[in-house]
Amino acid sequence: MASKESGPAKPSFSRPAYQLTPEQVAQELQTNVDTGLSPAQAEQALSKYGPNELDGGEGIPIWKVFVKQISNAMILVLILAMALSYGVQDWIEGGVITAVIALNVTIGFFQEYRAEKTMDSLRSLSSPTAAVLRDGNVEHIPSKTVVPGDIVELKTGDVVPADLRLFDVMNFETDEALLTGESLPVMKDPMLDLNEETGVGDRINMAFSSSTVTKGRARGIVTGTGMATEIGAIAESLSGKDKKPNRSMSRKKYGTLQPVKGAALNTWDAIGKLLGLTVGTPLQKKLSKLAYVLLFCAILLAIIVFGVNKFNVTHEVTIYAISLGIAIIPESLIAVLTITMAVGMKRMVKRKVIVRKLDALEALGGVTNICSDKTGTLTQGKMVTRKAWIPGIGIYSVDRTGEATDPTSGTIRLGPAPTAASEADAEKEYQRKQDERDQARSALALKFADEPRPRKKPEVPEMMQEQEKGEISGDQEVPEVGAELGAFLQSSALCNLATLRFDEQKSMWQATGDPTEIALQVFAHRFDYGKKKLTSDGWKQLGEYPFDSDVKRMSVIFQEPNEGKYLIFAKGAVERILDLCTDIGFGENTQPMTEELKEEVTRQMSLLADQGLRVLAIARRVVESPPKDWTEFPRDQVERELTLMGLAGLYDPPRLETKDAVRECTEAGIQVHMLTGDHPGTARAIAREVGIIPRDFGSFPPDVANSMVKTAAEFDALTDEEIDNLPTLPFVIARCAPNTKVRMIDALHRRNRYAAMTGDGVNDSPSLKRADVGIAMGLGGSDVAKSASDIVLTDDNFASIVNAVEEGRRMFDNIQKFILHLLVSNVGEVILLIIGLAFQDRNNLSVFPLAPLEILWINMLTSSFPAFGLGLEAASSDIMRRPPHDSKRGVFTKQILVDMIVYGTIMGSLCLCTFVIIVFGVGDGNLGVNCNASYTPECDLVFRARGAVFAELTWLILISAWEFKSIRRSMFRLDPYQTEYKFPFFKDIYENKFLFYSVFIGALSVFPVVYIPTLNTQVFKHKGITWEWALSIGAVPIFILGVELWKFTKRYTGWFNRGESDRVKKDASLSLRQGFFTMAKTITQPNSIRSRRNSMSGVGSRTTTMEKRPAVGDELV
Repeated sequence: MASKESGPAKPSFSRPAYQLTPEQVAQELQTNVDTGLSPAQAEQALSKYGPNELDGGEGIPIWKVFVKQISNAMILVLILAMALSYGVQDWIEGGVITAVIALNVTIGFFQEYRAEKTMDSLRSLSSPTAAVLRDGNVEHIPSKTVVPGDIVELKTGDVVPADLRLFDVMNFETDEALLTGESLPVMKDPMLDLNEETGVGDRINMAFSSSTVTKGRARGIVTGTGMATEIGAIAESLSGKDKKPNRSMSRKKYGTLQPVKGAALNTWDAIGKLLGLTVGTPLQKKLSKLAYVLLFCAILLAIIVFGVNKFNVTHEVTIYAISLGIAIIPESLIAVLTITMAVGMKRMVKRKVIVRKLDALEALGGVTNICSDKTGTLTQGKMVTRKAWIPGIGIYSVDRTGEATDPTSGTIRLGPAPTAASEADAEKEYQRKQDERDQARSALALKFADEPRPRKKPEVPEMMQEQEKGEISGDQEVPEVGAELGAFLQSSALCNLATLRFDEQKSMWQATGDPTEIALQVFAHRFDYGKKKLTSDGWKQLGEYPFDSDVKRMSVIFQEPNEGKYLIFAKGAVERILDLCTDIGFGENTQPMTEELKEEVTRQMSLLADQGLRVLAIARRVVESPPKDWTEFPRDQVERELTLMGLAGLYDPPRLETKDAVRECTEAGIQVHMLTGDHPGTARAIAREVGIIPRDFGSFPPDVANSMVKTAAEFDALTDEEIDNLPTLPFVIARCAPNTKVRMIDALHRRNRYAAMTGDGVNDSPSLKRADVGIAMGLGGSDVAKSASDIVLTDDNFASIVNAVEEGRRMFDNIQKFILHLLVSNVGEVILLIIGLAFQDRNNLSVFPLAPLEILWINMLTSSFPAFGLGLEAASSDIMRRPPHDSKRGVFTKQILVDMIVYGTIMGSLCLCTFVIIVFGVGDGNLGVNCNASYTPECDLVFRARGAVFAELTWLILISAWEFKSIRRSMFRLDPYQTEYKFPFFKDIYENKFLFYSVFIGALSVFPVVYIPTLNTQVFKHKGITWEWALSIGAVPIFILGVELWKFTKRYTGWFNRGESDRVKKDASLSLRQGFFTMAKTITQPNSIRSRRNSMSGVGSRTTTMEKRPAVGDELV
């Protein structure tokens, strides 16, 4: 790659790129505008020109990371302890604490620096992406990998990734205010010849890096990247940072007191940032505040020590105060949290999720509602035009297709359109079979969500159903293209931005563009009416009005070959197109659009939509008196007096994993809402198929059934009060507009729900920002949507959202586990040392049961590695079978706080008992003199007692790490659903190898620390022990018993679990708020979902709707 010192090379042209034609630019860069660069060419160009990024944008200041380590409250306590040690001339202890500080700062520095680097690299994955043409295929790649010669496609909302020489545009405008200061968007013209030196603002045949596309679409050739772009030339001027409000020092602008106010706020910002109180995620700030609360407590405990000793601050008293100060601080907490979050972000990437904001890691686990788009997220996004209804002709059906982009696969048939009479007969037959089903089921007193082989309501006559089954021979010829079909195909192919080509080398069809338009383009190609052929025949495009999510349609203006007629072609949502039509049909079949015909069109649309097809209306208009300049022709004047050519029914099958993902959301207490722009019938059919809504609403009260599915018009017509009074918020909103999404988020918030919202378009930005977790689409999303989101899906898959929620819950659980692990040891140490103040020697000075360096060893080395191991714990078996946690409470729940006190008390009490038994039980109670400072034969008993307490406390802390693998479940049966092992303890503790070896090695490290001469007596203030090992070892099972009894009590009583006991139901149907699933299995399931579901003994083979049978054989685990 190009060295960073010299910067990326700049492509050399015979003249500036804006003075060359697109063909000349392509020739000089050795690229092809139809296929783009090959992978080998792109790699070579990247090596030659370097990455597409500006200098100075990288790098984390090392000094900031270092200062952050020093300013950590945990380190400040150690610095204070070090100063006190040197102050009383305890050189060994002071030296060791100094070494510990240096070691902790060094380790913390490298850990955090690496974590920051990791987070920075992961954030870069969610930076603006570019749609480039590589080897004939459109690929979405990070903007930094764009190279000169790439063919880039741009659409509204995109950020231009590099300087481009445009060659194909349509109503294309960009916002170049960042570059030129021009507030108005600039209209581009690729055909403009500029032969003289021209300023940047006048080079309208170019698009410049970092400008935003405000309108239209375009394609261009990359002419410069990185610092070789126009924006690179002024990159230094763009490095300023935004200031917070009220930070100005201007007396003239904001009044006399503003300098004082601004100085105070700026000072607080600086101090808060240094101490970590005003920067970072909510959890990081909360832990920083905890650290300083503990620092205050450490100072308070030191004062208590001085007070107990009547403020006779001797050497021994000072050392005791140091011990208590060190004991209350979990020195490794911040470092463990930072590493855990960095690892969590990496795991997210493997699960197709990129985290843009660390807050999202904490928020995901508390999500209660997911509002998802349909196309490409719940469905595969690979559309096929299955049916085309041509007025007066019938329905063209496409069956048995292979690849969605192959126009030669499948068979095409023409059949009659269903009539009202045939539909009525089908309805009677359906109702008769439905009554038979209900009678047969009444004996079971159950209402199933579906039957083993779901039978859809027949919407078409038998002949059409036979055709759908493929019972008609597939070798029949393509139906003849009549005038009506020809007009329909012309409109479909020309009002279309997709491209379709056959790659001779790969012997396969390649398509680029929106899946909807690809499906229409493929359908047109089946009859040899492709756009490329039509334009080569002389059809000339004059204008375009792109698809808009508000009007839900698109229009183009073309002129016939040989200076023929001017025509307007339009496609879009049936309701929106139908309102603009004054006629229907073509040629001899043309007739005025009457209310009866509108009803017939609507009926045909409903029949197609009920089959799960996305229905589009295709229309056209001949312009008798064209304007001189189409670019200034208003849209409402173009899209009027249209003639309806027909309806297209597009099938977009649900993703194979969607049904299981929705089911998993249901089990996790998460409601799924589908917010789509499709017709209500299409949305309803897909929602039924994936289990978002039931197939039969008959078992629900009318008000609930009516609330489940609504159109955006119905939902938006309601006031906020009326929405709040709905028995349930809609599970499906069809014909959804961007504003509808915002109202849905607000409605969820009023019900105290924690919502995630997906979005891909520019207009989705408000809802993404309003949602608690904004989710952007990585493949089909605009850069504006990505910048407004919290996380980005790299595969646009709904199942990845569920993966993200699961990972968020796993991280939340693990953070709770290691915080509990670290704070329990602190509580145990503080209890031991506070009560130990009562152990006074002959000089009436307190003798500590645990020396300061013993505490440091335990907190820094013994606790930190198991704590990090707990941060790496895999998700528990029931992680997606319990309700979301309360996001407002955070990790410090009542359960965690109570557990901390209970377990810390047990730990501290056992250690205290060991000390008392050795000194006052077996020993003679002689606490010696000056035993806090040095070893003498008189202190032998105290030193041996400390050795036993040190070993015992170390082992109890290590064992607690295994116990805290689950906060409620027994250590001996962490997964109550597994049946493979009768005693799974050893398998469970070995699964997390890092934690296992942290505990194992930590337990063995006790022996050298206790026995190495001089090190034990001079540094750790303890001595080797013999029979005392029995007390240390014996305390371990007692501690385990205490922890298990407390866990059993919580499970039995339902404490901290909404009053519900933790029972594993062996034979019980699910009582679900949502999740209306068929009994047919999905073809494929992700391994993680399948294995977890197979192990779940509480789920039967059938799912009931909103009903629950009594559980049989409840087992308390």
